[in-house]
Amino acid sequence: MNHITKDQFVALLDSAGITDAQKQQLHGLFETRHPQAHEAFLQWLGLPAQTIREIRERSRAAK
Repeated sequence: MNHITKDQFVALLDSAGITDAQKQQLHGLFETRHPQAHEAFLQWLGLPAQTIREIRERSRAAK
């Protein structure tokens, strides 16, 4: 399998005990340190362009 869905990835994080606040922190760090890779990762998860823009905007604001 070369691809997982957003829901599968979130379920994986949930199973590992990652909180919503930690997920936001992860997005913020990803966006700050590796913005192009963050976008590519969100695309890889199959998210629509508008959703990616919203996540990236929230991630930048969360710093």
